[in-house]
Amino acid sequence: MKKTLRLILGDQLNAQHSWFQKVDENIIYVLFEMRQETDYVNHHIQKVVAFFASMENFAKQLREENHQVIYWELDAKKNKQSLVENLKVVIDENKIEHFEYQLPDEYRLDEQLKSFCKAIGITSQVFDSEHFMSTRLELRDFFEGKKTYLMESFYRSMRRKYDLMMDGDQPVTGKWNYDKENRKKIPKDHVPIEPLVFEKDVSEVHQRIIDAEVKTIGNIDPTNFIWATTREESLQVLDFFIKKCLPLFGTYQDAMTPHYWSLYHSRISFSMNVKMLSPLEVVKAANAHWKKNQDQITIAQIEGFVRQIIGWREYMRGVYWAKMPEFSELNYLEHNNKLPNYFWTGKTKMHCVRHSVQQSLDYAYAHHIQRLMVTGNFALLAGISPDELDEWYLGIYIDAIEWVEITNTRGMSQFADGGIVGTKPYVSSANYVDKMSHYCKTCFYNKKEKTGERACPFNSLYWDFYDRHRDKLEKNPRIGMAYRLWNKMDGEKRADILKQAEVYLNDLENL
Repeated sequence: MKKTLRLILGDQLNAQHSWFQKVDENIIYVLFEMRQETDYVNHHIQKVVAFFASMENFAKQLREENHQVIYWELDAKKNKQSLVENLKVVIDENKIEHFEYQLPDEYRLDEQLKSFCKAIGITSQVFDSEHFMSTRLELRDFFEGKKTYLMESFYRSMRRKYDLMMDGDQPVTGKWNYDKENRKKIPKDHVPIEPLVFEKDVSEVHQRIIDAEVKTIGNIDPTNFIWATTREESLQVLDFFIKKCLPLFGTYQDAMTPHYWSLYHSRISFSMNVKMLSPLEVVKAANAHWKKNQDQITIAQIEGFVRQIIGWREYMRGVYWAKMPEFSELNYLEHNNKLPNYFWTGKTKMHCVRHSVQQSLDYAYAHHIQRLMVTGNFALLAGISPDELDEWYLGIYIDAIEWVEITNTRGMSQFADGGIVGTKPYVSSANYVDKMSHYCKTCFYNKKEKTGERACPFNSLYWDFYDRHRDKLEKNPRIGMAYRLWNKMDGEKRADILKQAEVYLNDLENL
């Protein structure tokens, strides 16, 4: 066999991959910590630490299994901080005759590696990452000829494909989706289970990042790092979720509270996105536990969890590969306002935004409704540029990798794709936030007021959003009720609401 170099990217830490099933002295594996990857947006410090620590642990595991591994830390003297330049050095120094890599999940890396392989004077081969439950272009082919990609249709096809919670060709209960049963607010005196966290010292990795003067956001205690950075730890978090959180996961998956940051969520998205866990093993483990404990875990809990993984996660990846690179520039509503500074500091009088942002800065984490219906909802109502919001979401969350971030941001959250992902914009007034959270009672603003100095900004901005985008949204069949209510409103009242919205839009920084 030719002397072969195999590249492992930072989100390809899949110990189950067929590459690693046997040891070959002619194969060298390589992993790089690089400024190319730390600097394309301002990442959360916990995100950078988690990636580097996980990569180091993976390299160590491979070495213990007798694989040959080259690992360049951020401060390595040979490190050119560029993927292509680093690969050239390693190939030259080790007299490599053949290069192999796994399909990257990001378009920019896919293009970079394809160009690299054309330019090098040795043979090369690309392999599947053996992680996802659908192929790159499976969703594109599934929706061929359709303008809107309805997630529910794809989700059902995935349930059938993997025979999950199925009775022949139909769902076990005759019902596919229990989303309507999964929208309960946390009761006032309810105390959720304490999350499983790790208390690790990652000071060495953290110091490397500090010494290199990598620009980051967010907070960290490097002597008490809570996130899983090995497969073993990831399996522990999965097991904890299945046994302790799953019985109430669905019920409270949309709930928000300033008192608890984790609730009943699994918090395995980072582990899955760097491939320490596979989606199939996750849903199989959850499904097996549910089958044995149906007296404690209702179908609504397990279905909601499975849908997020084999429905939403696979679907978002499919949209990404069907629509990139054009998707990254879509701005259907032509929003161009700047992202307010409190998205970086948490310093705003809006309690829901303040808490969601501060939690994100503290933990590099917020659950899907905080992202969609608080920060995303506000940004959409305020007409924030999708480019700016993309950078924020991509940087601040530990699990944010472009294939899953941008489709959620431009599609689901900001309707910048004009309806490929979502059939309508996900906007709401204060009413929804109050219905699902404990934010509003202690807020500076009054959730019931549309106008006036302390009127909740969500209220006037909600109606202003629909008014200013009437030409693009009025004919949408899912929005008719909003326009009917707006049209029936007294003309003077409408004018006052729009005037209030104008005041807020002209002073977004000081809300």
